[in-house]
Amino acid sequence: MIPLHKSILLVEDNPDDEALTLRALRKNHLLNEVVVARDGAEALDYLFGTGRYAGRDTQEQPQLVLLDLKLPKLDGLQVLQRIRADARTRQLPVVILTTSNEEHDLVSGYALQANSYIRKPVEFEAFMEAVRRIGLYWLVLNEAPPQWKEE
Repeated sequence: MIPLHKSILLVEDNPDDEALTLRALRKNHLLNEVVVARDGAEALDYLFGTGRYAGRDTQEQPQLVLLDLKLPKLDGLQVLQRIRADARTRQLPVVILTTSNEEHDLVSGYALQANSYIRKPVEFEAFMEAVRRIGLYWLVLNEAPPQWKEE
């Protein structure tokens, strides 16, 4: 199924980083719908239509998942592992967007088939530019695979 709109799932527990990311998307004219999950369990509930998202049409998945690693309940690597383990979500583009500079996180993210690993720049303008480039590539230039139906 081809997505009707190119939405983004932002998985971010830090309110300041969430606000900054949303502001950067708007400022760069990336006006896609953004669904925010504030912990790993909520992200999985959204993707799989469980919990507070029970009944959500899971045939319509986000075009992009921006995934922080340091999350409550389930960390980002656990979320990524679950995404890749399920046929319905295994091809979703997942960009790890984190402050972590731990080599273990980088290696583990790619081992779990993250599409990209980006460290959040500390300076505001650098962060804005990073989000602009992420949006341009993943939402405009990248040719996404067709959505897979549940096997």
